[in-house]
Amino acid sequence: MALTDSVRTLPGIGPKKAELFAKLGILTVGDLLRFYPRDYEDRTQLLPIMSLEADTPACFIASVVSTPRTNRIPKPGQKALEVTKVTVADHTGRLNLTFFNASYTAERLIRGESYCFYGTLVGDYLGYAMTNPLFEPLSEPGKVTRCICPIYPLTAGLTNKVVLQAVRAALDTEPAPQLLPQGVTEAYGLCEADFACRNIHEPSSHEALEAARKRLIFEEFFLFSAALSIVRQKRTLQEVEPFSDLDLKPFYEVLPFQLTGAQSRVIGEILGDFSSRKPMSRLVQGDVGSGKTMVAAAAAYCAAKNGKQSALMAPTEILAKQHYDRLRPLFESLGISCALLTGSQKEREKKENRQALAEGVCDIVIGTHALLSETTVFRNLGLVIADEQHRFGVAQRAKLMSKGISPHLLIMSATPIPRTLALILYGDLDVSVIDELPPGRKRVDSFLVDESYRARLNGFIRKQAQEGHQTFIVCPAIEEGETESLKAAEIWAQTLKQTVFPNLRVALLHGKMKGAEKDAVMQAFAAGEYDILVATTVIEVGVDVPNATLMVVENADRFGLSQLHQLRGRIGRGDAKSYCILVSDNQNAETKQRLKALCATTDGFKIAQEDLKLRGPGDFFGARQHGLPTFRVASIANDMTVLKQAQQAAAIAISNNDLPDELLHCVHQLLESGEFVMN
Repeated sequence: MALTDSVRTLPGIGPKKAELFAKLGILTVGDLLRFYPRDYEDRTQLLPIMSLEADTPACFIASVVSTPRTNRIPKPGQKALEVTKVTVADHTGRLNLTFFNASYTAERLIRGESYCFYGTLVGDYLGYAMTNPLFEPLSEPGKVTRCICPIYPLTAGLTNKVVLQAVRAALDTEPAPQLLPQGVTEAYGLCEADFACRNIHEPSSHEALEAARKRLIFEEFFLFSAALSIVRQKRTLQEVEPFSDLDLKPFYEVLPFQLTGAQSRVIGEILGDFSSRKPMSRLVQGDVGSGKTMVAAAAAYCAAKNGKQSALMAPTEILAKQHYDRLRPLFESLGISCALLTGSQKEREKKENRQALAEGVCDIVIGTHALLSETTVFRNLGLVIADEQHRFGVAQRAKLMSKGISPHLLIMSATPIPRTLALILYGDLDVSVIDELPPGRKRVDSFLVDESYRARLNGFIRKQAQEGHQTFIVCPAIEEGETESLKAAEIWAQTLKQTVFPNLRVALLHGKMKGAEKDAVMQAFAAGEYDILVATTVIEVGVDVPNATLMVVENADRFGLSQLHQLRGRIGRGDAKSYCILVSDNQNAETKQRLKALCATTDGFKIAQEDLKLRGPGDFFGARQHGLPTFRVASIANDMTVLKQAQQAAAIAISNNDLPDELLHCVHQLLESGEFVMN
């Protein structure tokens, strides 16, 4: 059996179970072996019966002192309930065991024989007992007792027992591939790949589990670092003609405001890239409202002055349209043509804009994924700008870059990451930081409340509407039932419209709506046609409504801090005082600490640092929408030292041309996948 074989080749997995495994992303035997446990239960500690505690799972050894007896209790219209009872004892006491509908299991217990049991003690007025414990003869090796038992992430219909049985069968296939050079394995004291694979799933001891984790963490970081190094290596081998005209004075003169010192510094760094013979690959980090778009506009202006076309790719049509409406008048006043290209445009309009790009008549195009289409061709693409970089996978970015000859690359992110972490993770990019907000940007006051404040909150929303201002209300789900107890945007919008605010104008916006419909709702809200917009995080990025003064986030505990900070950035863009209200009934102390941390500061970098410390990097951007890689075992927050070691080892291995074929295959898979974001 090979790692590439379907999981259906494993014993006990038919079509239905294969579908359940597929829901977990497990299609092949190799996928299953890389599906690591989320936790472990330590069943190696054996307690005497007298030391068992109620409601606490534990292992104990005892002898069977009675013959199992089964009674069948009739149930009208149903199959009879089988109740099997047996008594076990050790030198400290006796315990009654009860098995429901498991007589075939209980009858394996032989009076006078000793077994190891695992279960939870429960008590009532009759005394203590145990229900349906797991057990194994002492003569057999422990598989569910006397072991460190893996606990896997599951989906409805799939039990931990089924996953574990499948994993055990998979472990008997071909050995795990050796992704690390042998010299690296020896230099860093790592165990072999096959040992790591077996002991991450079925640890023979705590020491073996730790050794397996160490190997797999290093391996994940090494693979990631090798991919970044290869990207950077390819970039440094390229050469481009430096820009000769770097005069931005005409651009500055038409701006209705003065750029901040931080914006000017970053533009200077970009001009330095333009004047070199290497194509620029620069990440510009800046807090919400720090003016990244104007930095990108300056870069596009410079490219146009040097005869190069620019493409600005935004993750949503709403944001692309917003950039276009803001930048087109600016560029046209400078004699530079600008076009919009999105999927919802009429075919005639798209065709005209694509023709203008192909003929070189259009200098700058702002668009969405429509820019990636095979029919979108540039005459002389010299600059690619990716806005909100964490929304794009490497395949998308590479496809746009391939439409030019070694074009410069500028990536913008409004989700700050601590600089030391950014320099490590974004290894193939130069990093610039806009750490200054434009003058006049008002602080948004933030508050954490629970449901007991609902009436006061509703009154505050009415007050904002009476004063002519607008409110965002963000829900974590779209439809009722997506996740229990969460506010769903569709139902909540109806409730607000019909019951709570019948006299106010309430709109709904979520990601499942068609592009044209979303644009129409957002444009109407921006035009002041609605008082309240109930939405999901589709409004997280870039939406600009200066008249919106209130952001209410329902079930705020379900969002990462930096995602909440992004949402808060949608308000405070006008002259009026703005407020962000986080609604959460979650009483967990750590959760409250996180949310209070957001209320205490508006500094995105401090918030990102807090998010990293409390919840790890994945929550910077919310579920699956982030530019940090997804690691199965490694944690950027906890394993930074190993990350640095793996980076050094990968750099040396690449320079010595010492990467195993299996690793190179994985690296290329990683680079070709849409999930790996070239940071």
